[in-house]
Amino acid sequence: MKYLYIDTSSNYLYSGIVSNNKLVIEVKKRLDQNLSRDSVPLIAKMFNDANIEVKDINKIIVVDGPGSFTGIRIGITIAKVYAYSMNIDITTISSLEAMAVSTNISNYLVPVIDARRECVYTAIYDNDMNEVLKPGHIQLSRLLTELEKLEDYTIISNDNIEKLANIEKYNPNIETIVLKYKDKTNINPHDINPNYLKLTEAEEKLNNND
Repeated sequence: MKYLYIDTSSNYLYSGIVSNNKLVIEVKKRLDQNLSRDSVPLIAKMFNDANIEVKDINKIIVVDGPGSFTGIRIGITIAKVYAYSMNIDITTISSLEAMAVSTNISNYLVPVIDARRECVYTAIYDNDMNEVLKPGHIQLSRLLTELEKLEDYTIISNDNIEKLANIEKYNPNIETIVLKYKDKTNINPHDINPNYLKLTEAEEKLNNND
């Protein structure tokens, strides 16, 4: 079985191919404003370098958020096109799950994404990936309060968040992520949408005008 992993929920492209439960090839590259331009060519190069064709993939695992609104849409679009055009199974996971499952050095795992304005996207998981704090968009102050209840935890993030100390830089373990979620229920590609965990600014303004 061959699996394709895609995550463009931040300013990084994280992608990889796992075959027979082993990582074959991966790309981890910060693209910033070039994410939409360079993601497809880099994924195509990954397939070429691994001598694997897209049609050989049995399942795609794509991150559906939270994170960058634009970035999330890029990864989902790529994954849906591959899945639909090649009739490949597809499923989604959250960026917070991917961050937590890549780290296993504490009793509690705390993935954090800066959402600006003193807010974060976050969750708290135990070592079995049970939710201690449900994934959400919350005030940073609330997260700090929740952390006071824990003794042994690891914060995982690629963001510099001033009030959080001892942050472990996120470095996705793509093999571990894929093996954890490879049997997750498949989804119709047409039913896959971004999971922002927060309204867009346009939606917030529309609600405020109601």
